Amino acid sequence: MAQATSHNLTSAVSKPVRIGDLLLERGLITQDQLNAALTEQKNNGNKQLIGEILLQLGFIAEEALLESLAEAYGIPFTRVSSRVADPVIIETLPREFLEKHCVLPLFKVQGKLTVAVPEPSNVFLVEEIQRLADCPIQLVASTPKDIQGTLENHLPQANVFVIDDIVDDFSDDTMKVVDQVADITDLMDETAAGESPVIKLVNYIIFSAVEEGASDIHMEPGDRSLRVRFRVDGSLYEKFRPPFQMGPALVSRIKIMGGMDISERRVPQDGAITVMIGKRAIDLRVSTIPSKVGEKVCMRVIDTAGASVGLDNLGFSQSMLDRWRSVVNAPNGIVLVTGPTGSGKSTTLYATLRELADETVNVSTVEDPVEYQLDGINQFQTNDKAGFTFASALRSLLRQDPDIIMVGEIRDAETGKIATQAALTGHLVVSTLHTNDAPSALTRLFNIGIEPYLVAASVNGVLAQRLLRRICKNCKEEAELTPALKRSIERLDPGAAPVQTIYRGAGCPKCHGRGFAGRVGIYELFTPDEETLDVVSRGATLQEIKKLAASSGQYTTLAQDGLEKVRAGVTTVEELLRCAAMG
Repeated sequence: MAQATSHNLTSAVSKPVRIGDLLLERGLITQDQLNAALTEQKNNGNKQLIGEILLQLGFIAEEALLESLAEAYGIPFTRVSSRVADPVIIETLPREFLEKHCVLPLFKVQGKLTVAVPEPSNVFLVEEIQRLADCPIQLVASTPKDIQGTLENHLPQANVFVIDDIVDDFSDDTMKVVDQVADITDLMDETAAGESPVIKLVNYIIFSAVEEGASDIHMEPGDRSLRVRFRVDGSLYEKFRPPFQMGPALVSRIKIMGGMDISERRVPQDGAITVMIGKRAIDLRVSTIPSKVGEKVCMRVIDTAGASVGLDNLGFSQSMLDRWRSVVNAPNGIVLVTGPTGSGKSTTLYATLRELADETVNVSTVEDPVEYQLDGINQFQTNDKAGFTFASALRSLLRQDPDIIMVGEIRDAETGKIATQAALTGHLVVSTLHTNDAPSALTRLFNIGIEPYLVAASVNGVLAQRLLRRICKNCKEEAELTPALKRSIERLDPGAAPVQTIYRGAGCPKCHGRGFAGRVGIYELFTPDEETLDVVSRGATLQEIKKLAASSGQYTTLAQDGLEKVRAGVTTVEELLRCAAMG
């Protein structure tokens, strides 16, 4: 039946149609307009269809042209929209094919797939749709604008995968079958990406990562090996070691889920996946990069539950939290959060914005990318290819009557200068920088081209932070305070009172034997006083700024805050030393 349908459609679209004569007969164009279009076609060497030329010259509307073509080829013309398209049916054809050819699967009735196309005369496109769908098809004609708009609305949803049902089917036997495959050379082809063992393993990896609270999933090929590692609480550990022959199929499956090109293996690619686990939406940002022995995959796990964390739960001491709230409640100025990648800067800013946002203020953000959706806050994602950079977005936002603006990162002089001007004209600007400590943020602004006097006039405060692993409460026990650890503690804060008791996690099933469960922040808040601002305005060195900060009496370093958490039994000395070495 499918072959017969394909033959009928091919015959229909193969009928010779003189579109100019057809439009003349219907009174949609005049003879003079047709002659002008034919002359234009002749002058450009017959490289364009007469219908395209009539559109370009403005002699006919696109909808009228397509409606006439549809009638000539014996197929319906329709206006399509999101309301008439089935998101599940859209997945019948590959995403790349839909976007490349601007075709739209609409619905399937009694085994026949209805597909909207903008070119009913393209016999080769019809044959390719028939081959990919592998079922009877019915064509309808529609405008490219309608098709593209519907695809844009539905394609993000086409990348949402509900994996609970698959995970429910997992058992020890299922996993053993995957791990014990003896001959899986057929899995080395991309077509194996749709095979059941590959699908189940990819979904099981994602499910396991979410359940264990992993922030990243790494799939790393070796010469004769393949390992899957999770980053949990900032540290990587190996979770799976599938047969290395499965590598290409696993990568292809992830690419399919992320809307990436499975045929391209020579260049890095980026994609995005959304999975539903229960009622939780989990976003995965996918990155692939070719190596000598295959493609390495990294999936960043964005759990939307992280957006609901409040400032009270991040690890601030009460005195520092009070000072931080005082800084961010200022009516104007710049507030910066600094630290390396993965130090929790975004979480702190989101928690801060959630506390500041109410119905009386306009809070807007410019991010790259938007990690969490926040209720009551206007969030915008940059697009460098389209020219929507931090600087251009910030410039536009200033015309949107904002009260509070969050800029994902101050990366260059242009962004920094606009942020400074915004802060000096009555707006509160919060942003991030990558520096090792709080005072260094001021000199970093100098270095990227912001005048020292503008920095002094606009910066209200800088918060530096790191994340330390928490000792697992279930297996927490007292640890030995060796002379070497005592000397290390003294070097961190020479004037501090001696630490008497330290703790560690022995390792238990709840923490998977690691001794840690969750993370806590350590913080360093620098709020320049009048004397410091006077020195900063003259372009002070980092050493001068640090000396004034230390003498202010309110400045607590990261190491000092970390030692307080060691004393409280929240984390270990070794973890603090590791963090201090990173800083």
